[in-house]
Amino acid sequence: KDAVMERVNKILTNSLYQSYLEKNNQAEAQRSFCRHNTAHFLDVARIALILNEQECYGQAQEIIYAAALLHDIGRWMQYEDGTPHEKAGSMLAPEILKSCGFTKEESERIVKAIDSHRREEVKEEKNLSGLLYRADKLSRACFACKMEKECDWKNKKKNLKLIL
Repeated sequence: KDAVMERVNKILTNSLYQSYLEKNNQAEAQRSFCRHNTAHFLDVARIALILNEQECYGQAQEIIYAAALLHDIGRWMQYEDGTPHEKAGSMLAPEILKSCGFTKEESERIVKAIDSHRREEVKEEKNLSGLLYRADKLSRACFACKMEKECDWKNKKKNLKLIL
């Protein structure tokens, strides 16, 4: 079992990944709304695993975790210079993936999913992009958030009840 997650664990300990996580944490230190941190990344990964199993997406566990851990890694750039965080993540992820042993093909799939994780048109796709989009949206517990009323998300986008 450990070997299945070996490259994912390399991401978690990767110095670049750690520095980007810290930049996200600093940029969101005073943020009252949803944060883009390890807890969110793991929620997305675990929901994606459930969807992958229930709906037969056929995605490898390690690929799902890699995409989930990296999908919002560029959020700090959005705060810093306005770069959309999916674009920033798409630029930052390849170097991390390569240093952690992911193949070029795997990296391309993961980067594509990161880049499209905010585009609604991919949500029904039975691939990594569709899976990451859906898991990311389902990960937010708006129904239990003390800031839900102040959140600028449209009500149709908020998770006001548990769904899968």
